Amino acid sequence: MSHTLKSMFVNLLRDESGQDLIEYALVAAIIALGAVTAMTSLANSIGAAFNNIGTKLTTAAN
Repeated sequence: MSHTLKSMFVNLLRDESGQDLIEYALVAAIIALGAVTAMTSLANSIGAAFNNIGTKLTTAAN
């Protein structure tokens, strides 16, 4: 019984059929995380710019 379990475990360690899929998923996750971070920063910058313009327009109208 233990010999069969050991051979199954060794075969599982040698099996690389899903390795490519996992690597692609990790790369996609890293790219997505970077994109979300960049978009959040960009959104904050754009929001600050619009607030600045709005403030200047409001003070110029008075």
